[in-house]
Amino acid sequence: MTHLTTEATTDLTTAPRAGTPAGPTPRDDSIGFAQLPYLMGLMTGDEKHGPAATSTLDALWVLYDRVLRVSPGTATAPDRDRFLLSKGHGPMAYYAVLAAKGFFPTEWLPGFGSYDSPLGHHPDRLLVPGAEIGSGSLGHGLPLAVGTALGLRAQGRPGPAVWVLIGDAELDEGSNHEALAYAGAAGLDRLHTLVIDNSSATHGWRGGIASRFETAGWSAATVDGRDHEALYAAFSAPHPGRPHAVIARVEPKGA
Repeated sequence: MTHLTTEATTDLTTAPRAGTPAGPTPRDDSIGFAQLPYLMGLMTGDEKHGPAATSTLDALWVLYDRVLRVSPGTATAPDRDRFLLSKGHGPMAYYAVLAAKGFFPTEWLPGFGSYDSPLGHHPDRLLVPGAEIGSGSLGHGLPLAVGTALGLRAQGRPGPAVWVLIGDAELDEGSNHEALAYAGAAGLDRLHTLVIDNSSATHGWRGGIASRFETAGWSAATVDGRDHEALYAAFSAPHPGRPHAVIARVEPKGA
């Protein structure tokens, strides 16, 4: 990844979203990674897709804690980094990390999945502060991320990084292969794809997932998805002129 810039951005407070309580709370630096399982445990609604959520927990934490240039105060700033959760059918880890970083109060978490809660089984960008897209229908996040990166390029904004998290099973969807082929050819070097590989794909990929991206002109790295230092090194690796993919391997679904 091209080293993240540190230029100042406008300190904008996220406006309250329709149908939610008052806006984001101040970031509580006392909440660390060790507290995330407790925060996830507050979400007791049905249909939680537990493995889909827990598989992403470490990678999401490293991104929001050490890589992404976005905070509750800059969640609408034009030069913020963008993070798109494509694997939206298991959002509990995402909600826990956003709450830990102060995008919304931790008091929202026990209402997960209830009728009047902003925290649905799939994230809604109009209800969840910090969410860039509504997601959950697999195969949409990477194409949306390509469009986001293209839009920022067209606006003359080379600073913001665009990150999208997908599951390995999303590579069963043809839309993702079209998107990654285009991104490589277009040299979208501010685009980053994080693939959580929990061996859910129907067919897999000969030579490994990284080879699929490299064939299309991407930089790619495969790491242990529970090793925070390995994740950070892969996230921050330079990749001039090329989009970057990080494949984070975790325990197989159901293990």
